[in-house]
Amino acid sequence: MRKIPVIRIPKKNIVLFLVTFFCVLAAGAIEAGVDILSDPAGLIKGLPYALSLMAILLTHEMGHYFMSLRHKVEATLPFFIPVPPISSVLNIGTLGAIIRMRSPINTRTALIDIGASGPIVGFVVAFAFTVAGLFMSEPVAMDASNGEVLLGPSLLFLFLMKLIAGPLPEGMGLELHPLAFSGWLGFFITSLNLIPVGQLDGGHILYAMIGERHHIIGKVLVALLVLMGLYFWPGWIIWAVLMLIIGLRHPPVLFHEPRLDRQRRMVGVISLVIFVLTFTPAPFMFIAG
Repeated sequence: MRKIPVIRIPKKNIVLFLVTFFCVLAAGAIEAGVDILSDPAGLIKGLPYALSLMAILLTHEMGHYFMSLRHKVEATLPFFIPVPPISSVLNIGTLGAIIRMRSPINTRTALIDIGASGPIVGFVVAFAFTVAGLFMSEPVAMDASNGEVLLGPSLLFLFLMKLIAGPLPEGMGLELHPLAFSGWLGFFITSLNLIPVGQLDGGHILYAMIGERHHIIGKVLVALLVLMGLYFWPGWIIWAVLMLIIGLRHPPVLFHEPRLDRQRRMVGVISLVIFVLTFTPAPFMFIAG
């Protein structure tokens, strides 16, 4: 008698996705000026932000997931991390998403494929939303008297902003459309993941490229993060501490090929270029009212 395989529904993944989507939707509506407690129907105004940001995060994580399947590495579906939009300064609604590897990665080829696939496909989606959003963004007068958060642009975001919005007069800023804000966040998340330290995506790529020497570069980068935390954005110090807690060394692969093929070396170079273009030393600048 033929048996029908049991299909396990990933309930935890689905619940976390839905809760995160609601938090991101609420954050988008609040940023659009909606009082979601007195006007729940106004949540719909958060859809452009919610749909675009969740698309970037989901694409990133599914890039890792499908590449893991290709290399026969057992991995979970994404676990999204919701954050209730309770801050009066900056509402994002999520801390991103993660997948867990349940079996070892056998080769450097698999490691660089799995590590780079998420940031690269997520970057492509973020790039598209950034371009579309910048066309719909509007110049506004800067008013520091009310207190606000200024976003530090990466090299690529600054280039696209100048290309699409043009030079802004003195005292003016660009009020980002929700799609552009999602794109900015997508660039920022991509750069965080591509920091070549430990078991971040960038750490996977660096280990696949140069092997055991990767931890030397990791130590230098953690020191640089601390310095940037002192001079640009305090959050870098927290990030550096997290890197030290997680560990700067990467677990060895089971089979260490003598040399990566040309295609994988090119993937490593592309990942480095994306990291440089999307990284910003001062992502958030708080101006008190």
